[in-house]
Amino acid sequence: MKKDNYKWIALSCTTIGALLSVMSGGTLIVALPNIMKELKADMGTVTWILMGYMLVLTILVPSIGRIADMFGRKKLYVSGFALFTAASLLCAWSNTGMQLLVYRLIQGVGGALMVANSTAIVADAFPKNELGKALGINTMFISIGSVIGPILGGFLVSIGWRNIFYLNIPIGIIGTLWAALRLKETNCYIEKQKFDWLGTISFTVGMFSLLMALTIGSFSGWFNFKVMVLFAVAAVLMSAFVKIENSIEQPMLDMRLLKTKVLAFAYASNFFNGVARGAVTFLMIFYLQGIKGVDPITAGIFLTPFAISMFIVSPISGYLSDKYDSRLLSSVGLLISAAGLLGLMCIEVKTSIFELMVWMFIMGIGSGLFFSPNTNSIMGAVPVNKRGIAAGVRTMLMNAGSVLSIAVSMAVIGSSVSPEAMQGLFLGTQVGSQGIAVGSFIGGLRMAFTISFGFSILAAVLSYMRGPAPKWNACENVA
Repeated sequence: MKKDNYKWIALSCTTIGALLSVMSGGTLIVALPNIMKELKADMGTVTWILMGYMLVLTILVPSIGRIADMFGRKKLYVSGFALFTAASLLCAWSNTGMQLLVYRLIQGVGGALMVANSTAIVADAFPKNELGKALGINTMFISIGSVIGPILGGFLVSIGWRNIFYLNIPIGIIGTLWAALRLKETNCYIEKQKFDWLGTISFTVGMFSLLMALTIGSFSGWFNFKVMVLFAVAAVLMSAFVKIENSIEQPMLDMRLLKTKVLAFAYASNFFNGVARGAVTFLMIFYLQGIKGVDPITAGIFLTPFAISMFIVSPISGYLSDKYDSRLLSSVGLLISAAGLLGLMCIEVKTSIFELMVWMFIMGIGSGLFFSPNTNSIMGAVPVNKRGIAAGVRTMLMNAGSVLSIAVSMAVIGSSVSPEAMQGLFLGTQVGSQGIAVGSFIGGLRMAFTISFGFSILAAVLSYMRGPAPKWNACENVA
């Protein structure tokens, strides 16, 4: 029997990791212009410094989740924390853009080890009737990190961009030691399990090809030969992956998880929510710098209402999801997000900052109402020994949706912004509308927000279509 206070210790360990990861990403965005100048890096390298971390995270979390289900979560989580911390030190010591890119990819591996296990660790520690509350608190601290990141980044950059990575080190050391000393393996693990190498390799290469195609296509065009080849490779390998997983006894991804109605629709709504909101902050930074003429740090501050409302609502929605129907809370949250996007669809050159902040605040309320209950629904619908892969798939779909969202948005607005202005706005080196066809740019923004609105409505419908949670036998592979 677990001691009652262990659940809060487990939550504190995962919360430190989540806070560090989100805060680190926020500080890095603000520092990119300085990094580009000092390391004499080109646009492509700097873009991948930002995007590479997300791609590595998206690709690795499902397979890491499966390994955790087989052998335990603590060792993987602690090693991920340590690797993230060590990679931060290497990032701070980088002398070239390519070095920084390589170390950021290593940091992404550490992040994947943490992210793939954190939700499952919380689900293992808390009883089912308190899981939503715990996930809500975790999301609340993620919101804090997203608010602090850009502001703290602006301060640290003023005394040297390397400090954004040095800051990670004391936090990382404390987090690693705290997790190593206090986390426990709380579950039974089935012995003599086989790892699905063939399925894992086909999935990893296939997902990598898909995400690369989406990323390159958004910059170089969808009919670029490399992009078309990558899409073809992705289609072949992902088809092979599905066939492999359905034909072996111990697959990396138990396809029954996707065939279970509550999980299938919860995952689908998670993915389409990623598509709907993944590029919103990205697009608003472009608008605020290019049209309103504010600097990157001020633009980041103007977007904090989104995170503030998430901070307020997430623990409340998590608590409510322990007592009431998660699908209703999640679906209403997505509809509220859609209402915020509906307001952004009417964006104009003269739209006031206050009005934009109101719409972002509404979107934050919706997101806070969606995330904790939806995650609670997913983690409560799987057996103990499949929580790692369930959490990994959730993270993968959310990140894949965000990558797709950014890719589509880049394609939509790319025709109205010159390559030089796109680079300047992306890196924060341009403030003002020089190089932007303002009318076309506003039209592109409206189109992008309209697409996001449509996906948010689709996510809400799919969220409501989930059924009752399945019943699984404890510590077994079968329902």
